[in-house]
Amino acid sequence: METPVGVWLAVIGVILAMLTIDLVAHRRAHVIGVREAAAWSVAWVAAGVGFGAVVWQVYGAERGGEYFAGYLIEKSLAVDNVFIWAILLTYFAVPREYQHRVLFLGVVGALVFRGVFVATGAVIIERFSWVLYLFGAFLLVTGYRMLRARNEHVDPTRSRTLRLFRRWVPMTDAYHGQRFVVRRGGVLLATPLLAVLVLVEVTDVVFAVDSIPAIFAVTDEPFLVFTANAFAVLGLRAMYFLLADLVHRFVYLKTGLALVLVWVGIKMILKIDLYYVPTWVSLTVIVTILAVALTASLRATRGQGRRSVAAPVDPPFRFATAAELDELEPVWRRRREGRLAPTVEDGREARPTRDGAGAR
Repeated sequence: METPVGVWLAVIGVILAMLTIDLVAHRRAHVIGVREAAAWSVAWVAAGVGFGAVVWQVYGAERGGEYFAGYLIEKSLAVDNVFIWAILLTYFAVPREYQHRVLFLGVVGALVFRGVFVATGAVIIERFSWVLYLFGAFLLVTGYRMLRARNEHVDPTRSRTLRLFRRWVPMTDAYHGQRFVVRRGGVLLATPLLAVLVLVEVTDVVFAVDSIPAIFAVTDEPFLVFTANAFAVLGLRAMYFLLADLVHRFVYLKTGLALVLVWVGIKMILKIDLYYVPTWVSLTVIVTILAVALTASLRATRGQGRRSVAAPVDPPFRFATAAELDELEPVWRRRREGRLAPTVEDGREARPTRDGAGAR
């Protein structure tokens, strides 16, 4: 499958245009309701399916089937990612009107990281075909571990990422609106919103480590791998606002995802030297597993309505007071004589401490 550079540039241009539309449509901070989230989710899914139809028409049914298999894998794994976002944003008490900004930047970061992973994976597979055995074994182990931990949930209190962030980055303990960084007393400080964004990005990197090998099991075409990833990721933000309050209803989702990873791991190992599983068979198996998992989940939780993820009684971060907001200084300002902070009475500069306060 030969993909001209012009086609790559056109697709990237479409993705950037869609991101711009999303950014402009949500430039004002507000709480995104279920109806708005549903409308955007339909739009993003229509874009992904529409692109798949173009691939099917231009490159044939085989390539079209590979795209849809990859898109379905990425979209289903993204749902589990969304549920982890719901736990993180709830635990850190991120106001709903500010969550879109965090998730929008999270999606942009996800596209960049996945693009890098896809390019790297394609080069490695092309030069070292035996690495497919490692990818297949990795998927089998990952699927098994997910199956064993299907009833466990992420615990933000044990986040190493957050501990490292707070150790190395001067940080305030209060949200300051939608700001990611603030300047106080001449010192540049990260806000909790930036810490949450870092956690969201790290979470997506972890998921990409699973999902990229999984999609290479159904297609070895970098163009299809990237586009299936991109169109699946583009709808994550809207999907979050649509499904965040339904985490408790997808009780068998992890079981289904684990079986999907095991299946594609087996398919990847078989296709190296033994047997190539036709794309339509692979797609049928994936659709069947996910359909059974979702149907069983909804039947088991029948009658349960929307319910937010349980929030902690004592959130780790607070909201800045009006006085603290009034004390803020311009974030980007010129350095005076090479100094970041104003001097104090003894002629030394204030330096940031771990909790964001100035020390001498």
